[in-house]
Amino acid sequence: MTPEIENAFAAIRGEHGADSIRRVELMLGPGGGGPRHPLQQGAKWILPGLPPTPWHDPRGHPELTPVVEALEAAHPVIKEELTTAWSGRREAFSDYEHYLTRQEDWQALHLYRGGGLVEDSAGTVPTAYKVIDEFAVETDRICPLLECHFSTLLPGAAIAPHCDLWNFSINLHLAVDIPAGCSITVAGETRSWTEGECLLFDYSFEHEARNDGDRPRTCLLVDLWHPETTIPERQALTALISEIRRLMGE
Repeated sequence: MTPEIENAFAAIRGEHGADSIRRVELMLGPGGGGPRHPLQQGAKWILPGLPPTPWHDPRGHPELTPVVEALEAAHPVIKEELTTAWSGRREAFSDYEHYLTRQEDWQALHLYRGGGLVEDSAGTVPTAYKVIDEFAVETDRICPLLECHFSTLLPGAAIAPHCDLWNFSINLHLAVDIPAGCSITVAGETRSWTEGECLLFDYSFEHEARNDGDRPRTCLLVDLWHPETTIPERQALTALISEIRRLMGE
């Protein structure tokens, strides 16, 4: 570890106790914190002690329920504003740059990235922006290492099977505009979206998605802290990943 990470970890231990970030330290040690599920093998980091559960009940975690309920309640207005943006402000969307790939048939409009809200989106999709700000950003539910964006798959688009980087954040999908013929598979279990409702899953498990419909499929994706991580762990993980990215020139 670099001196910057060691100093950050020492400060967290001093405030929260010697064992407060033990799981983070185990993750960084030999063996990466122990065995992992076979369908998590592609993930870079697995924080030990989190349940190896691919699909979660969106209302199964009290910490996240307010985010789910606020997004679902706002869905009709969110869909209307998204439709207007897609037809009249297409320049606000860009090819989505996943850490593994970039796809022209996978478009994104970001509300939060790089550790902060994307202010330009406040005028484009104001309702979604306000809900994310109030219920995810201000409450520190959002993982500042990742992002929130409208994810639009064009007809015929497919996202190949992959694992994302870690299990200490969790992915929430609000189904905004869902044509027939769309699906998402996580750890071998395929589901579809119900428009106006949320799905919640651990994307350290292998997952894929496709749009076999006749028009774009759009979900609002929100990267939230896994609800079974602790405040000191979140502080340590933020310091760790931020320093790694700085060293990599990101």
